[in-house]
Amino acid sequence: MNINAKTGIAANDTAEMLVFYLYEENKKIHTALEPFDTSFNHAISELLKNKEFVAKLNNTCTLPTYGKFPSQRIMLVGLGKKEDITIDKIRQAAGTSVKTAQNMGIKKVTSIMDSMEISAQKTEEWYQAFTEGVVLGLYQFKKYKETKPEEEKEIKILTLLLSDKEVLPLAKEGIRRGQIIADAVSFARDLVNTPSQDKTPTILSNIAKNLAKERAITCKILSVPDLKKLNMGGILGIAQGSTQPPKFIILEYNPRNKNQDTIVIVGKGITFDSGGICLKPAKGMEQMKSDMSGGATVLGIFSVLAQLKVPQRVVGLIPCTENMPGGSAIKPGDIVKFHSGKTAEVANTDAEGRLILADALAYAEKFHPDAVVDFATLTGACVVALGNIATGMMGNNEELKNRIKIAGEKSWERVWELPLWEEYQELIKSDIADIKNTGGPGAGTITAACFLSKFTEKYPWVHLDIAGTSWSEKNNAYIQKGATGVGIMLILELLKNWKKFPKEK
Repeated sequence: MNINAKTGIAANDTAEMLVFYLYEENKKIHTALEPFDTSFNHAISELLKNKEFVAKLNNTCTLPTYGKFPSQRIMLVGLGKKEDITIDKIRQAAGTSVKTAQNMGIKKVTSIMDSMEISAQKTEEWYQAFTEGVVLGLYQFKKYKETKPEEEKEIKILTLLLSDKEVLPLAKEGIRRGQIIADAVSFARDLVNTPSQDKTPTILSNIAKNLAKERAITCKILSVPDLKKLNMGGILGIAQGSTQPPKFIILEYNPRNKNQDTIVIVGKGITFDSGGICLKPAKGMEQMKSDMSGGATVLGIFSVLAQLKVPQRVVGLIPCTENMPGGSAIKPGDIVKFHSGKTAEVANTDAEGRLILADALAYAEKFHPDAVVDFATLTGACVVALGNIATGMMGNNEELKNRIKIAGEKSWERVWELPLWEEYQELIKSDIADIKNTGGPGAGTITAACFLSKFTEKYPWVHLDIAGTSWSEKNNAYIQKGATGVGIMLILELLKNWKKFPKEK
């Protein structure tokens, strides 16, 4: 689909469908819509007056133009109350409008952006969000599904029409950035939605290598001999039960940029999680192909760093393995020794993510990072606590947590902080090792982060538990059932506004 912006008059536009956006409290027809209302004998005004169409968010109404205008149809899309408008609602309205048009078989659409009443200073931000909503709203994962030719429907051209030539460059930049970011999210969604048979650790590492070649990123893959030399007992221990060898993906962007901060992004890469010896229930286990969502987020971010001209040095670390049962699988009661030298008692083999992340977080030290952020589908407890609305956040640095919270609000990938108080650390003490990998029945999300904190003592660090936000059980305006690609928009927003990180005195 070609997305472009231009200046012009709605009544003269030749698209098959024109889309107008209305706020719930609007008592007067927008100027751009007036010629249509007049031509239709004020039918649109009557619809609003009689509340036959109420402009609640994502409500739609389609009307034919009966040959009175070059366009064949107009669509009204609700934005809800103007005082409550958010980036998320802009994305939703965009996704709703293009999905509705596409389902009708429309190929050429023009969205009348003036009807959204965008202030000049928010032009780039809103056009970016709108474009993200369009691309993500039309996302489909059809790799394994046969689609009949008559079922194929696609919008070929989407034009965002505005009247102010002064803000056209800002609108175009918003579209450019929005399309790049949405494509990265779609790439991550594809990876997560792919079945585990087609994304083993070896396949995932090959995807990373190909991505690095195309994007001028350096990529290094550590295999079993390398992991043994580095004493990465967490990754090797979880991999014991699988016939698939583990891999550790290391990506570097701007590796020689010494004048910029170094940000390390770590992503959990369990390409299938059976639970190991502590086997999960059969119901819903097919979704465990998504346990590498953190790794997919890292790959999605790296796919666009160069296009967005991010100035910082960014490192990506993805420990990859399956967690499978078998005669050689790690057992409850076993002791794991990590890259850092610390040891952990394995109380539950289904608490495997923290074991592989421990090695990756310890390895992050070699890059002398100014900040480290990890993404992991780490605990079901986080889903219980926060559902699929917010990502759980814990960390050891107030400045970094605050920056991530702000980036989360701006990107609408919101986070909610949980405490890492010293009392919780007591729950992961082991009688026979330095720590153990579970902390009992309560505070599961927090004790998992407590475990990770033992490997992040030398740098600012934030852990983001995306167990609830990485997967959706239903469709909405711009998120389809399945993988969400969460975290990419948050981190790219964080990097966009990054300022030199304060050094501890």
